[in-house]
Amino acid sequence: QVQLAESGGGLVQAGGSLRLSCAASGRTFSSYTMAWFRQALGKERELVAAISWSGGTTYYADSAKGRFTISRDNAKNPVYLQMGSLKPEDTAVYYCAAVRSFRFPMNREDIGSWGQGTQVTVSS
Repeated sequence: QVQLAESGGGLVQAGGSLRLSCAASGRTFSSYTMAWFRQALGKERELVAAISWSGGTTYYADSAKGRFTISRDNAKNPVYLQMGSLKPEDTAVYYCAAVRSFRFPMNREDIGSWGQGTQVTVSS
């Protein structure tokens, strides 16, 4: 099983940028699709972006298209979510996930591991 740990969250002003990192441990890490989810207070957890095991294919939610970039380096381990042009509605806890498939809508049963989450707060 893959263990995940997010970092990089914080407080940023609207229009600013943040880069989230997800460090993974486990020798099968490179075989998983990796994804970022977020959960705002009082709302359901939603998929933000995903990247295939090879890094060659990505998926973005409409809310993230053009502003966020997901990337991975299987040799160095971390998975990143570069976020730009941040808006107050991007405020949420962001979670990294290791997923056994690359298909959408994503089947929650395919999620093998979750990180503990990192808070992102965007002030207006």
